[in-house]
Order: sequence, then C-alpha cells, then structure tokens
Amino acid sequence: MQKNRLIRGAGIVGALALATGILGCGQSTSSPANGSGEAGGQAVGTVSIALSTWTGFAPLYVAEEKGFFDKEGVHVNLVKMESVADRRSALAANRIQGFTTTIDSHVVTAASGVPVVQVLAVDDSYGGDGVVAKKEIQSLADLKGKTVAVQTDGGASYFWFLYLLKQNHIDKNEIKFESMTAGDAGAAFVAKKVDAAVTWEPWLSRAEKTDFGHVLIKSDKTPGVITDTLGFRKDFVDAHPDAVKKVVRAWFDALDYIHKNPDDAYAIMAKNLGQSLDDFKSSVHEVRWYDQALNKQYFGNPVTDGQLYKLTEMAADFWVEQGIIKQKPNIAELVDGKFVE
Repeated sequence: MQKNRLIRGAGIVGALALATGILGCGQSTSSPANGSGEAGGQAVGTVSIALSTWTGFAPLYVAEEKGFFDKEGVHVNLVKMESVADRRSALAANRIQGFTTTIDSHVVTAASGVPVVQVLAVDDSYGGDGVVAKKEIQSLADLKGKTVAVQTDGGASYFWFLYLLKQNHIDKNEIKFESMTAGDAGAAFVAKKVDAAVTWEPWLSRAEKTDFGHVLIKSDKTPGVITDTLGFRKDFVDAHPDAVKKVVRAWFDALDYIHKNPDDAYAIMAKNLGQSLDDFKSSVHEVRWYDQALNKQYFGNPVTDGQLYKLTEMAADFWVEQGIIKQKPNIAELVDGKFVE
C-alpha cells in the first residue's frame, strides 16, 4: 500500500520542470487530439489515458475488462505511467489524451502551459492519510512551534496539511517544517525525530501502537480534499466531447458493476495492480470512489460552484504562494462538470 501511495503523488516540482522543458522545445498543445480523429466533434479513434498503480484508479480496469468502454462506443487504451512527470510530459507531447492524478497536480499541469480540463472526480482519500502527533498535541493549534514532517515541495500531503491549517486559521509560519516524503515522515515520527508527521498507512497504525503517539486527524474528516480527478487535454475535450462523455459513463458503469459483483471486480482490480486479493481488499476502505451522485455534488452547478472548483482554486493559490508555480492558471477552464450529468 505504501508503495502505491508514493507512486501516486511523487514529483510535483520535477514534473513541472520536465513539462515546461518539453513545451520550451517547441511542443504545441493545439495539435489534433490523437492523430486518429479530426477537430469539430468528428469521430475519434483510440483514447489513451495514463494512470498509476493506485487503488483509486482501479475501476478503470473493470471498465476495460468488462467491456464498458466498448459498450459506450469508445476505444480506450489504459497506459500505466507511475510518475506524474511522465504522465504530464506524455500529455504535453500528445501521446496520451488524459490522465488521473490529484487536483493540485492538474493545477501544476495547467500552470506549466499544458491546458487540461478535469471532467470526472475519481476517488478521494477516506482515512488513508493522516497527521500523527505526540499525545500531548491534542489539536492542530497545538502544532504551533512544533516540528512537523511533510513533503513541502508540493503534492497531496502538503496540500492537505495547508488546507487543514487554513481551515483552523493557523499561519504556516508558526510551524517548523521538516521536508520529507510521507513514508519517511511516518518513520521519522515513530523514531521520535519530529513532533508530528503527515503520512499514511502503515505509519498511522504504527503511530497508534507507540506509547507516545496518536493519530490527530485522518482524511475521512475532510472528505473530498485529497481527491483524484480525470483530466483531458483541452483541445481533445473541445474536439471530442462525445468521447469524453462516453469515458465518464463507462466509469459509472464500472462502479455499478463493482457494487453488484464485488468478488469478480476485486479480482480484476487486484490483478491489474499486481496485488494479492487480500492486499487489495485491505486497501479499499482507505478510498472512496465517486459515482454519478457524488460527482454532481462535487462539481456543483452553473449557479453554485462545487467543492472541486473551490479546491482547484485553493491549490493554485497555495502553489503560487509556495513558489511551485509562477502564475495562477485560469480556474474556470480547469473544471468542466457537464460530462457527469
């Protein structure tokens, strides 16, 4: 499980540099969608979507193996790319049309000059992430002046922690940061090297087993914040809205199948993630997949912006403030909820 989470969120800064470098070498983001279709809403050939080895993305394999993409009338090629940098550079080079990642990472993609549109909320962390702390630290306010281990060069863990501080009116400058990956942060806490850490399993459980630590807060207390979405190139969305809609419908079909046939669906997902069935089942409770109802709520409507829009803007503000991106992208162009209707 820990390996999968590292794969999911690694390399924001490096990915930004790589994507920017690709565009600087003359790549255009306005070429035809995938070489097999034409602009103006005409027929599209294969739609390539990149994803990493992460439980939250696994229903896409159910959609593939049970024929839901074909049933909807779209041919999808699922491409495993473990690095966010690889997914972003492939999107910039038009080798893929879309990829799954966290909201904050899509913001970095757009800021790097690769127009991307989030069209589907895929999953969120539902207790798999957390803040562990010494027992005398009983609230987020108690972290003031304390040393907190978290990866501060971008990524879902840092975004979530900044969100928690903002919601609790805590200035981040009141925290002493030690930058390290979520796994290393958990290990550092268990070794008593820091006062608190932003981490995930198995370190949440290990912290609870110490005589000095506990879990201060888990991500199930902030549903919808650490969320993965499916984003497509803007030129692809503009040229092939029907294909995008079909991909989204196939996702909903897959979730319905998982609900009705969990044994078969879990076996498919475990196989494609390279996990044993038992290991896969142990990780399922840490994520929440987004069905159509949750998507509609998350995207909002023309009158009221949903949480996705607000968190996309918040991520952009955070990353500009941290110097991870230089300029805030157009948030209105980063979110399109019409495909989940």
